[in-house]
Amino acid sequence: MIEIPDLAAGGLAAGTLSAFVLAGGLLSSRRRGARQQEEIAGLRSQVDAARAETGGVSRAYAAEVGHLAQRRVPAEATRAAHPHVQVPGPLHPDLAGTELGAGLDGVLDGVAAAVAQERKRVDAAARAGMRGATREIQAGLYRLQDQLRGLQQRYDDPELAQTLFALDHENEQSLRRAQVTAVVCGAWVGLAREESHLVDAVTGGQSRLVGYHRVRVHNHLETGTALVSHAVEPVAIIVAELLDNALRHSAPDTEVVVNLERAHHGVSVTIDDAGVGMSPDERAYAQRMVAGTEPILLSELGDPPRMGLAAIGQLTRQFDLSVDLSSPSPYGGVRAVLLVKNHLLSRIDPARRPPAAAAPRSTRTAAEQPVPEAAPFVPEPVAAYDSGAITHEPAPDGDALPQRRRRARAALPAETAAAPARTPEESAAALGALQSGTAAARSAAPTEGNEPR
Repeated sequence: MIEIPDLAAGGLAAGTLSAFVLAGGLLSSRRRGARQQEEIAGLRSQVDAARAETGGVSRAYAAEVGHLAQRRVPAEATRAAHPHVQVPGPLHPDLAGTELGAGLDGVLDGVAAAVAQERKRVDAAARAGMRGATREIQAGLYRLQDQLRGLQQRYDDPELAQTLFALDHENEQSLRRAQVTAVVCGAWVGLAREESHLVDAVTGGQSRLVGYHRVRVHNHLETGTALVSHAVEPVAIIVAELLDNALRHSAPDTEVVVNLERAHHGVSVTIDDAGVGMSPDERAYAQRMVAGTEPILLSELGDPPRMGLAAIGQLTRQFDLSVDLSSPSPYGGVRAVLLVKNHLLSRIDPARRPPAAAAPRSTRTAAEQPVPEAAPFVPEPVAAYDSGAITHEPAPDGDALPQRRRRARAALPAETAAAPARTPEESAAALGALQSGTAAARSAAPTEGNEPR
């Protein structure tokens, strides 16, 4: 039988042992709690750091997007019209090559493509509107031309004839500008009805200009060198525009020299002036315009638009012609070279259909058939388009000069800066030859209303 003291001692020992066990468990639990608190604090610090870093990245992204919208996109849109404009890079250069950097660059590429497409659409609409307006202007100018021709045929008074011929020549200038504008806007230039002597096409372009008497044409081609029918009017337009630039940018007391020469790949028409010349940038711009290798938008032609070079580029592209402006003139100005390739050349029997009487004679036949020095020729494109529009009757000095059917033609005085004043009869005769030539040219080339589709 167990004694009470022994039982109490055992219970006390068991309670002590339990207390130690509980104390050890509590201590272990507290240690685990402390470790958990430390881990929680560490995780909380990491979360706070991540939040701070994410906020910084978000702010950096927001700044980059703002920079894209405010600086880079407008610069990219402006560069479409002004290639010299520089587009800023990203705020953080280290974005290059990253996914974000590629995304931002993709935005710029999309903006550039959209702006280019919209510019083309607007340009096409502007060209269509200008074609319609030009067609109406040309129709009105042709009606005015018909009225002037009727008055010229009705009245024989020399002073009135001189005034009418001068008005008709002014009307011809407006027609030329309207035609150039129509060509730039994509209108068809029209086709000549028959093959024509190349020298007549050149003098035909010359006759359309103010200051035509300052141009000296030297024909070194074989007699009978001609253009196929569809190349006559384009060559005349190109020559007219090149001569117009030469006359406008050179002093009024200087001459513009034109040389027609055979080349290996065709015939070259070289135009030299003694003007102010062009800077390298201007020359590069002009060469790009006349090359015709890429379409030119109307917005690239300046304000006011400079249509002449753009029209040349349009024609060189359409008719496989070539114009070069890369060399300076030996007279200090600009040299322009038009190359008419062999496939655009033909031959006309000069005995059956000779060139215009006033056209410069070929130097290749000068030794066999010398032509005496006569007055500076009055350019007329008659034979280039319709040789039957003018009669070739001997003039009093023995030269065959173009005559109007309704009156005898007076001999033409030398037309220089220091020339004496001409009588009304002489002025009327000179302008009559010019006017009759341009009339035949216009009648032979169909208007835009009859252009092929």
